[in-house]
Amino acid sequence: MTSHPARPDFAPTDATGPRVLVADDDPGSCRFLCDGLRSLGARVETCTDGRAAWERARTEAFDLLLLDCRMPGAGALWILGSLRGDAQARSTDGVAVATTAELDPGDRQSLLAAGFSEILIKPCKLADLQRVLALVQPEQADASVLDNHAALTATGDATTMQALRLLLREELALLHQELDSLSQNHAGFSERLHRLRSSCGFCGATALSSQTILLQQQLTQHGATPAALARFRKALLETLQALDH
Repeated sequence: MTSHPARPDFAPTDATGPRVLVADDDPGSCRFLCDGLRSLGARVETCTDGRAAWERARTEAFDLLLLDCRMPGAGALWILGSLRGDAQARSTDGVAVATTAELDPGDRQSLLAAGFSEILIKPCKLADLQRVLALVQPEQADASVLDNHAALTATGDATTMQALRLLLREELALLHQELDSLSQNHAGFSERLHRLRSSCGFCGATALSSQTILLQQQLTQHGATPAALARFRKALLETLQALDH
């Protein structure tokens, strides 16, 4: 029986996984990104031209956008800027990750300021894809909802870690009660999320930290979308549940 290599447009087996657009004109990079994401349960589609990728993301809804910084037609910055500036674009609230083979120190800050949630340096590993996929699907994270190692590194000892996690438990319970009203107050919500990021870092709440950062970025750009709020609420409840055990 003759085996055939997987094609870039190979249909994913998990029809419920997050929908991902990979925009990359390098065949090797595109193949690795697509195959790796599909192995993690994502539904992946590809574009090799920047303007074609923009048109695809404008007319179709993707949960995650992996955009190469340098492509024929347009690069990652132009694509994301055009999507974020178009309230009618179907993927305007999609999580965006910039991909590049080289990154100057100043470029990282420019990409993050433009709204990218992460920068993926190529060549990358499957663990890196798992990490970016966790931005839209926290259960895919390679660490648990509470990363004990990260928390112990940040706090120095188990007693301090547990004390801070008790405080985080109280903070999250209150935040969950106030979430709907807070989401209507961009300035107040942004300040609350700023404090929460610090607490998450000390407590090793990795999934919630990622969703907090994404929500902050949206509030800065054009307000929190229902999809972003739903992802944040889900991560918040999962973290609360983990803290109760």
